[in-house]
Formats: sequence, structure tokens, C-alpha cells
Amino acid sequence: MKVRLEIAVNQEFVEPCVAAIIEGARTGKVGDGKIFITDLVECIRIRTGERGGVAVG
Repeated sequence: MKVRLEIAVNQEFVEPCVAAIIEGARTGKVGDGKIFITDLVECIRIRTGERGGVAVG
């Protein structure tokens, strides 16, 4: 079984988020997965129209 998670966080939460995922997912066996970190060009909260980091939360 494969699972894909997409998580958007503000910059200050990137490393804590990575550490939490590794701590929870690591078994030491093949198939533990990978983490890809990419820039999020824009985020817009539809309900309020907020943009950027404030829209991410």
C-alpha cells in the first residue's frame, strides 16, 4: 500500500514537521518513503481571500 501526504506549512514549521514525519514513519525497512520539500508559490484562503503565509495558517 502506498500513501501520499501533501502538507503545507509556513517556513518555521518545515523542520519540525519533517522531524515528526520521520519519527512516526521510520521503520528502517525498504518502503519507509521519501519527503520532498518544495516552495509553495501561492496560497489563497477562499473563504476570506487571505493570501500567503497567513492563509496557510
